[in-house]
This record gives sequence, C-alpha cells and structure tokens, in this order.
Amino acid sequence: MEIEIGKGKSGRRAYGFDDIAIVPSRRTRDPEDVDISWEIDAFRFELPLMGSAMDGVISPATAIEIGRLGGVGVLNLEGLWTRYEDPEPYLEEISQLSSDKATLRMQQIYAEPIQAELITARIREIKAAGAVACGSLTPQRTAQYAKALVHAELDLFVIQGTVVSAEHVSKTVEPLNLKRFIREFEIPVVVGGCASYQAALHLMRTGAVGVLVGVGPGHACTTRGVLGIGVPQATAIADARAARAQHLDETGVYVHVIADGGMGTGGDVAKAIVCGADAVMLGSPLAAAAEAPGHGYHWGMATFHPTLPRGARVRTETRGTLSEVLIGPAHENDGRLNLFGALKTSMATCGYGSLKEFQKAEVMVAPALMTEGKSLQRSQHIGMGH
Repeated sequence: MEIEIGKGKSGRRAYGFDDIAIVPSRRTRDPEDVDISWEIDAFRFELPLMGSAMDGVISPATAIEIGRLGGVGVLNLEGLWTRYEDPEPYLEEISQLSSDKATLRMQQIYAEPIQAELITARIREIKAAGAVACGSLTPQRTAQYAKALVHAELDLFVIQGTVVSAEHVSKTVEPLNLKRFIREFEIPVVVGGCASYQAALHLMRTGAVGVLVGVGPGHACTTRGVLGIGVPQATAIADARAARAQHLDETGVYVHVIADGGMGTGGDVAKAIVCGADAVMLGSPLAAAAEAPGHGYHWGMATFHPTLPRGARVRTETRGTLSEVLIGPAHENDGRLNLFGALKTSMATCGYGSLKEFQKAEVMVAPALMTEGKSLQRSQHIGMGH
C-alpha cells in the first residue's frame, strides 16, 4: 500500500529491524539441535557470516580468525592492506585523529596507490592459514585487478559499492559489464549493494552467487544523509527475498541474499534471516572486537572518497574477543555479544531447525517492541536502554 506524500507523489511504507518482531510458533526446540550453517557455491560455513570489507574491521589476521570461528572475512582490496606493506602506523594514526581532522587526513592516507603485488600477498597469506580467502573491489577497479585475483587464487570475490547496478550508464568511461564479467570470471562473485526488488533481480541475473542487500544502514555510513537514498533493512531484505524467488522460478538457480549493515545485536541478525537473508555481513559488531585492526574505530569504504566522502569514522567500544562477539560466552545482557548463539536460541525458541526453515517464521509490525515494559532499563541506561 502506498502513502500519499503530497499531490502527485506517493511512496511505500518501509520497515527497519526495530519496527518488526518475530512471532514464536507452537513448537520449541533445543538450541543444540539447531543448524545455522550456510553454503554458497562450493563453500560451507558454520556461521552465516561475512565480515565487512572495512579496514577497521578486517585485516588478514582477523579474516583468518573469523575463518577459524566458522565465518568468512572480506578483505578490502582497495584498502590500507594493499596500499602499504605495513599499514599498522596508519591505522594507529587514524585512531588518534581528532574528529575535525579525520576525513581530510584519511583522504591523504588513502591517496597512496594500490599495489597489485600486495593484493596477491594478502590473499595468499589468508589462504596459507587454511581460511577461505574473500576480497572486495569496487566495480571501477574490478577489471584492472581481476588478473591479480586469479593469480592469487582468491576463493570468493565481492564486487561492492554504495549502490551497484546491472545497467550502469556512462558517457565518459566504459562501465564494467557485470553480466559478461561474472559469467566469464572463474571465481564465484557476490555483488551489491542494492535495496529494491528490481535491482536485486537484475543483479541475480548477472550470474552472481550472492547479492548484498543494504544501502545506507551501516553504523559508519552517511549515505542516507549525504545522498538522501536508502531503504530500511527489513523491507529491503524482504524485497530481495521476493526477487530470489522470482529468479529461482525463472532459472532454477538459487542466489543467496546477504543482509549488509544495520545489525548490532543477535536479535537484528535473527530478524534479517527471518526477512529472507541467507547470511549477514557485519561491520561495527566486529570492529568492537579486541582483535579488530581499527584500534577502537570503524569507518566505511567511502569514508575516504576523494571528492564526496560518505562515511564517518566512529568510535566502537571494545566489547570482547572476536570469539565472544560471535559465539560467546556473553558477559553483558544487551545482545551485542554471542550474536550467533542468540540466533540459534531465537530459532530454537520459535521451533525452527535450519536457516531456510527460519525464513518462514511469522513477523509482526511492532513499533513498541523496543520500549514496551522497558522503562526501568531505559531510565538506567542498561540492557535494552542503551
């Protein structure tokens, strides 16, 4: 149903995670009997997790650790790790910058050219440790560095931008033909972001094995303020879910939906799955891990854009180790630790044994969910009152 904005302009009502609640079913289940594993292309992961391709989140070391814990970390192949042999001094400097100087200085630091040999070296470092190597490039640089990815034997490739379309139009440069590139490339490709049914369907038709869903919901992202674009995540994921069903009906090929951004708690992760996601891409929650390379800070891939930065360097309180953030144990009660233990408990409480089953759970529009009966927590700034 569309709502009239004014004469001649109407729009759909859209929903974010805080607007909805998962409805328990008539059955419950033991959490130990719940399976949250995820398969994409030839790879199977115990956690339905992709670590976001941000320099304050994923280093080769954290990608390896995330792999050990059951997920996959996505290294930003246009970031500090491929511009500097030793990026640690620059990561430390970024963490020490004052807020009014951070963006300009980061633009200067990221002006250093990308080195193809470092792309190869970082990928091989991850693979040598036995982890699945996954890296990300923007569409603008994909063709330039594609050979380096093949040479390094990258396992999964992510083509990622604020918004990626299957029909980019340019009068000045030859755009990347996504459909031709993906179908000819020998490495499986995940592509995004998108936030609508039609955009998701078109990306699925390129031959990608997965589509990232999310425009502007990330904690460090300012796209919604700078550009005024975006769709709340619950609606965006549900629309992509419908596109997946349409594509499956047309082709018999299942393309994975990966919710990218806007999730800070185990409850958010659970809602993303119920809305239709097969896995989630997390940034800020992982930036709060003790091992995160950002030294307590987190910034998006467009924060250092040379002409129109669309991100903020945000402070993230260290909450625990990567293991504690992902699989526990939790020593706080606000849902920001043991994210995937929470997912399993949510699924068990609702009686579902697998992610595909959990996608069938009922949801309700529930604007009071975050405040109902929580006045004491809110007044004391504890639990759900943070």
